[in-house]
Amino acid sequence: MKQIAKISGVAYIMIFLAGFYANFAVLENLIDSDDMQITTVNFINNHLQLGYGLIGFIIMLFFDVLLVRSLFDLTKSISKNISYLASFFRLLHAVFFGVALFKFLEIYQLTRESNSTNIQNSVAELLLDFEKLWTVGLLFFGVHLIVLGYLAIKSTYIPKTLGVLLLLAAIGYIIDGLAKLFMSNYSDYKDVFEVIVIMPSVIGEFSLAVWLLIKGFNKKQFKILTT
Repeated sequence: MKQIAKISGVAYIMIFLAGFYANFAVLENLIDSDDMQITTVNFINNHLQLGYGLIGFIIMLFFDVLLVRSLFDLTKSISKNISYLASFFRLLHAVFFGVALFKFLEIYQLTRESNSTNIQNSVAELLLDFEKLWTVGLLFFGVHLIVLGYLAIKSTYIPKTLGVLLLLAAIGYIIDGLAKLFMSNYSDYKDVFEVIVIMPSVIGEFSLAVWLLIKGFNKKQFKILTT
């Protein structure tokens, strides 16, 4: 079980590193939400950086899929059926994000050899599809965190505080996702919603990652008691 905790902890850290790099260091820096022409030019002129962002997202997806199995192994002693449910929703998130990445790949290919902005409508459509698919995936991820948080609270070996933090993170993902999909003026409140989703998710998921790493690399035996 120590090995499972170690793998899960490392996977979470890799998701944090790859995700923050790809989304914030690359994508957010290249996108101008008010001008798609500028965004398209940025993609063309910074194409290598755009490719690094794509690689970052792929790495993020790989470790996310890895966590589907490792978190199931970690929590199945609490309730096998509920652990299956948690895994199912995380897998749904991974599937939607994987499909979204194909849209991102199309953007990368479309802007690779172009030196003009006559493709900006296609880029805008692909980028919108990417964001919508990812948002739907994050809604499923929020449900996954609700189930995972419940499992943590019911567990005899996972701190209940982690379960509460995961539930708060889940609420953040769901509120932000629903707002993105159904609020026509979402961009006016984007900064507020980013705080709602980023703060609890970073605190909750990073705390889980740290706990997993401590359990995984601690020399003491990692004991799981079934009830």
